[in-house]
Amino acid sequence: MRLVGCDEEAGRLGLRLGQGLAEARAICPNVIVIDEDQAADHRLLEGIADWCDRYTPLVALEGRNGLFLDITGCAHLMGGEAALLEDILNRLSQMGLEVRGAISSSPGLSWAVCHYGDNRVVRDENREEALAPLPVAALRLGPNTVAALQKLGLKRVADLMRTPRAPLVRRFGAEVMLRLDQACGDDEEPISPRRPVASLSAERRLADPIKSEDDILFVTRQIAQCLLSGFEARGAGGRLFELVLFRIDGQVSRISAGASRPLRDADRITALFTERLASLQSHLDIGFGYEILRLNVLHHEPFESVQSDLAATDRRHLSLSTFVDQVAARLGPDCLQTYQLRESHIPERAEIFVPAIEALPLGKQMPETPAVLSRSERPLRLFRVPEPLESFAAEIPDGPPTRFRWRRLTHQVARAEGPERLSPEWWLDDEEAATRDYFRLESTAGYRFWIFRKGLYDRDPTQRWFMHGLFA
Repeated sequence: MRLVGCDEEAGRLGLRLGQGLAEARAICPNVIVIDEDQAADHRLLEGIADWCDRYTPLVALEGRNGLFLDITGCAHLMGGEAALLEDILNRLSQMGLEVRGAISSSPGLSWAVCHYGDNRVVRDENREEALAPLPVAALRLGPNTVAALQKLGLKRVADLMRTPRAPLVRRFGAEVMLRLDQACGDDEEPISPRRPVASLSAERRLADPIKSEDDILFVTRQIAQCLLSGFEARGAGGRLFELVLFRIDGQVSRISAGASRPLRDADRITALFTERLASLQSHLDIGFGYEILRLNVLHHEPFESVQSDLAATDRRHLSLSTFVDQVAARLGPDCLQTYQLRESHIPERAEIFVPAIEALPLGKQMPETPAVLSRSERPLRLFRVPEPLESFAAEIPDGPPTRFRWRRLTHQVARAEGPERLSPEWWLDDEEAATRDYFRLESTAGYRFWIFRKGLYDRDPTQRWFMHGLFA
C-alpha cells in the first residue's frame, strides 16, 4: 500500500506521494490513513467543475485533481484576471479545500506555475521568466523521461531552453519539445470542455438567495425575456433548454426541458420548468437557497413567424404542442411517442417510433412519400417481430403453404397470392438478413395472413416460415 495523496502537514513531516505505508508510519506513527476512493474523488472534482461554471462555461477536467478554465472574455466580469483568481481561491478555501491556481495565456504554463510555482497571473512578457526556474517535471513529462533528463544534468526548464533541440528530439522523441512549446505558448493547446457549450445563455446574480419555487420561476421568466433579442438576431427559437441553479453552498443543480417546436415566448419557456420543478420537487434540495440562476439554450432551430387569424380561433396546433411539452416535462420525453418514416423497403424498418418532443416541429408538413404500394397490399396489423410458424405443409417446395400451424391453431389455406420478393439492404452488415418471399394467404375460415419464407429455397432447403401481419 502506497500514499496517493498528502496534505501540507504530511509534506512537512517528510511524507511524499508513492511512499510505502509502512515507511510513512515509521516516520510518523500518528499518521491518519484513509482508503482511496477514486469514484468519490472523481465526483468531487466534477462537483467543483460544476461550481466553476459561474466563471466560465468552458471547464475541462485535468487529470485526477485539476481543472482547466478558459476565461477568455470572462475576466472583466470579475474585475480582471487577478481579482478572478483571488475570488476562486478564496471561495474554494472557505469550502475547506486546499487549492492552487495560476492564469496565463497557455494551459501548459498555467499548469506548470500552479503545480511548481505560486498563485499568480503570468503576463505574456514574463513567460520565460516564470517558466525557466521550474523543474522539468513542470512540463507534464512522464517520470521516466524526467529521470533520464535529470541524469544528463537537465534539471530545470531553463536547461532545456539552452540545449539544442535536434539532439533532444533524437534521444527523447518529440514529446519534450512539444511540451516545452506548449508551455511557452508557441504551440496552441486547446482544451475540451466537459459539457457542450450553450449557443445562447443568460443569467441573473442575486443579492439575496431565493428558496421558494415561485421565486425560481419568476427569475426564470425574467431571464427568458433576456434571450428574446438573441433569438431574434439568429432568427431561431429554442428546442432544448437547461436551467442551472447555483446554490449558495456550492452545490449546482441542472434541470433540462425540451419543446416540440421552437420557442421564444418567455411564458411558455417558464411553463416547461414549472412542470419539471413539479416532477422534481422531492429530489431537488434547495438548502439555503440559490444565488445564481442561468438559462442555457442547448439546441435551437429556425423560428417561423406565422400570422394567426384575427379571431384567434384556430389554436389546435398550439394546444397540441403545449400538451406535448407539458406531459414530456412532467413524465419524461419518452412517455409520448410518434412514428417517422425511414427510407427502407424492409417492412419492420420502414418506420421508427421516436419521442414526440424530438419529432419534426409541429406545423411543418411531412415530405410527400410516393405511393408505390396500394393500401390492400400491406396488412393493417404488422408485427414488430415476425413470429415463426410451428409447422406447415406445401404442395410444391418453393410455393406457398397449403396448411400451417400458428399460435397452436391450424389454418387451411383456401387462396394464396405471391410471392413478393424483398432482398436485404446491401448497405447494412447484418448477418441475420436474408431474402424474403412474401405471400398473402386466405384461410377457409376467412382469415387473411401475410407470411414470408426466409432465405432462397435452392440455397436453403430447410424452409423457415414466419407470420408478419394480419389483414383486416
